[in-house]
Amino acid sequence: MKNILSFAIILLFQTSFAQVEKKNLDSNNIADFVITGQKATAETLALFYNLKKLPEKGFAIGQQNAFSNFFFNIKGKSDIKKTTASDPAIIGFDFSHITDDKNTEKEDNWYFQQEKQIIADAKKAYDQGMIVTFSWHFREPYKGVDFYSSNLEDKGKNRVKTILPAGEKNEYFKRKLDKIAAIVKNLKGNDGKLIPVIFRPFHEFDGSWFWWGAAHCSPEEYKELFAFTVTYLRDVKEVTNFLYAFSPDNQFHSEADYLKRYPGDAYVDVLGMDNYGDFDNKGEEGARLANSKLKILSDLAKQRNKIAALTETGYQITFTKDPIEGFFSKYMYNALTANNIAISYVMFWENSEDAYFVPQPNMPDTADFVEFTSKPKALLSNKLPDLYKINSTLK
Repeated sequence: MKNILSFAIILLFQTSFAQVEKKNLDSNNIADFVITGQKATAETLALFYNLKKLPEKGFAIGQQNAFSNFFFNIKGKSDIKKTTASDPAIIGFDFSHITDDKNTEKEDNWYFQQEKQIIADAKKAYDQGMIVTFSWHFREPYKGVDFYSSNLEDKGKNRVKTILPAGEKNEYFKRKLDKIAAIVKNLKGNDGKLIPVIFRPFHEFDGSWFWWGAAHCSPEEYKELFAFTVTYLRDVKEVTNFLYAFSPDNQFHSEADYLKRYPGDAYVDVLGMDNYGDFDNKGEEGARLANSKLKILSDLAKQRNKIAALTETGYQITFTKDPIEGFFSKYMYNALTANNIAISYVMFWENSEDAYFVPQPNMPDTADFVEFTSKPKALLSNKLPDLYKINSTLK
């Protein structure tokens, strides 16, 4: 069997993944799975394959900045590990500080210090067998001040158009992509291998709070932006350790809605959704709404040979805001598992010193979170198979 799998991997490296014929997804043959990276590393290919198969076992649970952002700012273990004795299965980072105009790449520069910490945390996560994902809160291309459209001067300006190939800021945009490429092409674990990364650019685009959102560019311009980002990184910069995630917010209610700004299968590996609103104190009805949208993702992923994921979510608790009883063990778990959906991972947003999305010990909802992570389909890092090799437990 090992020889057969090795032959299949070699065959794939000699073939454009985008051209591999789509086949029955129930098959255990790695050649039945299609990823965007035509020259992807073996570990990246294995991660894609294993995440596609992972829902047969369960869904990975993760958190943004789990190694660096803590409730009460109590450092050390991740807040999830403090509560469950296990680190999350997936950890989120962001390229924002890395690509910031103020990052001088000098040792005394705060942004460069953040860059080094992010790189160190990503390596730590990979070495522990965790999944690594990056989003990108890309500051607008003129003054580099903010990513929220409400904070920008000339709010009506179409900044997406300016960074496309014919735009005046395209060279600026490519320099930012060059920086990302330089980082990830040197991002290696203790095994000396490139770390696979799920890259989630220009997220929540169906809302309009970011400058790349629905009110600020046309569907065709957004599609061109996403496709250009992938092709430049993949084909020009030859990044071989990225999987690409497409993740609107929860504004859609049908496959047609979801695909309105979809750039095409050649540019996407993960069909995601960010969803806070449906879980905002709406109980069973909110869980049902979230599940119906995850069902759309799950069905599309099966049809298109993609991974489906809840790429960002949570309900933020502050000192003046109480938890929702059963939020994790009842509403979130049901949203992720009802109607036979196949979701590979869920990622909660980051904790801070005065608010949290995932509780530490002795919080009002700690027991609820522990119950959630103890359920049959819930996977923290201690329950993950080796996702960076073609795994016999997932074949």
